[in-house]
Amino acid sequence: MYPTDLTDSQWQVIKDLLADQRKRKHELRNVFNALFYVVKGGIPW
Repeated sequence: MYPTDLTDSQWQVIKDLLADQRKRKHELRNVFNALFYVVKGGIPW
């Protein structure tokens, strides 16, 4: 777990806002965690 990962309470708020039931290859929580990690760290190339 990284410091930028969403807590359970933060995820509940976001999940309720999205509220769609599409089948996905990757869990949305993991996608959001990855985005926050890249935004926070800058990920040098």
